[in-house]
Amino acid sequence: MIRAVVFDLDGVLIDSEHVWDEVREALARERGGVWHPGAQRDMMGMSSPEWSRYMHERIGLAEPPEEINRLVVERMRERYAAGPPWLSGALDAVRRTAGRFALGLASSSNRELIDLVLEAGGVAGLFRATVSSEEVAAGKPAPDVYLEAARRLGVRPGECAAVEDSENGIRSAKAAGMWCAAIPNPRFPPGEAVAEADVVLGSLADLDAALPARR
Repeated sequence: MIRAVVFDLDGVLIDSEHVWDEVREALARERGGVWHPGAQRDMMGMSSPEWSRYMHERIGLAEPPEEINRLVVERMRERYAAGPPWLSGALDAVRRTAGRFALGLASSSNRELIDLVLEAGGVAGLFRATVSSEEVAAGKPAPDVYLEAARRLGVRPGECAAVEDSENGIRSAKAAGMWCAAIPNPRFPPGEAVAEADVVLGSLADLDAALPARR
C-alpha cells in the first residue's frame, strides 16, 4: 500500500536542470575551468558537496568547493528571482496528490533553494518532509536522500512512490526500495535507467491515474 509520494524537484516540478547547467558552465568558463559536454549529466543527482568538489577537481576551478557552492547557489537564486520555472501542471499535481497521500521531497538542490522554490509556489505547507542531499551522506544514485525522506515521513520506503526524471534519481529511488514513476527529462534523458522504473509517464498529468494501482 502506498502511503506517501516523494517528489524530486529539479526536472520534475521545475524546469531547472538546464539552468544549473548554464550557471555552472558560465562560472567554469569565467574562472578558467575546462567544461565538457558530459559535465551536467555527471553532476545530476550529486549533493552540493559532491558537485562542488567535482567542479574543483574535474573542471579545474581554483576556488575551494565551499566557495564554488556559494557562488553557484547565489546565481541560482538570481535566476529564480522572477519566480521558479515551474513545469506545466506541477503545482496542480502537488495539490491534488497532497489530498490523497503524505507528501515528501527528495532533492539534490541546496536546502535554501528548496525552501525558496516551495515558498514561492505556495506549496511548502503541503510537504510533510523535505530533504536535500546535502543533509545526508551521499547524493543520488545512492538511496540516502529517499531513505531519509521516508524516515522523516514516518513510513517504510516500500510504502512510498517516488517521482523522478533522471538516471541517478530513478536509481536512487529504486535502491531505497520505493515504487518509482519516471517522467523522462527531454533535455537530459535517463537512458537505460528508465527501464528500472515501475511506470513511465508522459507528464505529471498522468500521475493520478498511475498511483491508484499501488494502493
